[in-house]
Amino acid sequence: MAPFFGSCDPFSPISAPCTIGNLVQYAVNVSEPEHVIKTLSFANQHNIRFVVRNTGHDYLGKSTGMGALAVWMHNLKNIEIKDWKDSYFTGKAAKLGAGVQGIEAFETAHKYGLRIVGGECPSVGLAGGYSQGGGHSALSSRYGLGADQVLEWEVIDGTGRFLVANREQNSDLYWALAGGGGGTYGIVWSMTSKAHPDGIVSGLNLTFSATDISTETFFQAVELYNAHLPSIVDEGVMSLNFLTSTSFTIAPMTGPDIPLGKLETLFQPIRDGLDKLGIKYKYQSEEFDSYLAQFQGQQAPIEVAIAQYGGWLVPRSVVLDNNRGLTESIRNVVSSGGIFTTVGINVSKQVGGDVYNAVLPAWREAIAHVVLSTNWEWNDREYTLAAQEKMTNHFVSSLMKLAPNSGAYLNEADFRQPDFKTAFYGKNSRLCVKSKPSMTLTTSSMG
Repeated sequence: MAPFFGSCDPFSPISAPCTIGNLVQYAVNVSEPEHVIKTLSFANQHNIRFVVRNTGHDYLGKSTGMGALAVWMHNLKNIEIKDWKDSYFTGKAAKLGAGVQGIEAFETAHKYGLRIVGGECPSVGLAGGYSQGGGHSALSSRYGLGADQVLEWEVIDGTGRFLVANREQNSDLYWALAGGGGGTYGIVWSMTSKAHPDGIVSGLNLTFSATDISTETFFQAVELYNAHLPSIVDEGVMSLNFLTSTSFTIAPMTGPDIPLGKLETLFQPIRDGLDKLGIKYKYQSEEFDSYLAQFQGQQAPIEVAIAQYGGWLVPRSVVLDNNRGLTESIRNVVSSGGIFTTVGINVSKQVGGDVYNAVLPAWREAIAHVVLSTNWEWNDREYTLAAQEKMTNHFVSSLMKLAPNSGAYLNEADFRQPDFKTAFYGKNSRLCVKSKPSMTLTTSSMG
């Protein structure tokens, strides 16, 4: 959880006050649908704020709420690998309880010679806000977003009905749940998603420091990397890049079903460019026999509860037609103390295939999902508030000016995002609202 919405954090100073604050007052540890149905009925009857909570991974505070009653879905850990066949997909699938986390799904799929699309953080709950919000993955340039994998939901709607939603029944609910945002259209009990044949995965890491080169050379390298990103992600590769004012890091670049030699060939123009610029870098590459092996070997833990966040999707057209402008935006952010992280990705319609969901349309044109962050200072509230103002009015706005018709990934964005309906949902916003009344006829709000 982002620290703005937490309280009594274990990493805060021991001397700091410890209060309930924004955290839910009570939570029901559910183990059967009736627990959710009765809790929802109680919240409606007494007009109590209602929250759906799984792992609590959320930058925008949606997984908590002051004075709220929560259903805690975290312990619904059932995993079933099954054969699936309908008019839209034939193949292996995984039915995941609402509490199944990424690493649990990866390990189970691995035993069956399969891989599942999930986040870079192993503890993210796949059926929660991850898939319901879109869900990017190291596998996304090969298979699409997490929401693109969903075949079926089991869900309890706002009136307490237990429903099955897929493309053939309750299709409006199925559509809205896949990309329309977690905890919004119902309480997901389980999710059935595509499971893909496993195989080799190649990966590489590269890092260099700005301390021994000029500022101009450093940003020439940044521009070089982004210029080659389209040709790399179009081969099914995802690249995770971290930028500060003093360092450039790729950790990792992931190529599912790509032999190491091919991945290195795709990456070679970047290495050649760095050599030409006279930049010394550290480089490591390896081929693994499975996605789980590469995930455990190269995708290191990411610290997230120590910062404030914003984000924007960068369209492919920006890199192709205005890469210099993108470099200037990056420079402005990092020179002002921000961290500029990009998830280089291709989740176009050609990759995702025949999908029917509420995912923000701007994802299909994006070459990168940008996550902006500023440091969180536990003992300096004024600094923290100033940094948040800088995030909204300077960092995010600079990317919005660069790509005004794009949008933001609703799971990793600024909680003060201006015009959030358009930014998070695009043209799907009105469709989601139009569909919602038939699903959640309730006077109490979720979240």
